[in-house]
Amino acid sequence: MKRTLSFILGLSFALSTTSCATIFTGTKDSIAFTSTPEGAKVMHKGKEKCTTPCTAEISRGLGKQIVMFEKEGFETKEVKLTKTFNPVTLLNILLGGAIGVGIDAATGSLTKYSPKSYTVELESK
Repeated sequence: MKRTLSFILGLSFALSTTSCATIFTGTKDSIAFTSTPEGAKVMHKGKEKCTTPCTAEISRGLGKQIVMFEKEGFETKEVKLTKTFNPVTLLNILLGGAIGVGIDAATGSLTKYSPKSYTVELESK
């Protein structure tokens, strides 16, 4: 009985500490967007996120992430969101191992967006 209880507690601890970056920092970042002139639609993956000036939740991912600023009478502007390594992921090396790192990779939590704000100047057509 004591051995079974120890095994269950150990397994519960191991499972609860995997995918640390996903658990502690989530799978999205809040990013502020501004434009000159104001009132541009911020588009991400074909969906309108907000109208500048604004803040939007953008899902993390390992692939390239692009937002587009659109305003009638102005050229559409594309901006590549830059990412940095999420240091919380290092906890997986110590606690969660390959499973935790795999979960963080699948959810995009290996990285985080940096900077957390973008400003663009739109050019008239």
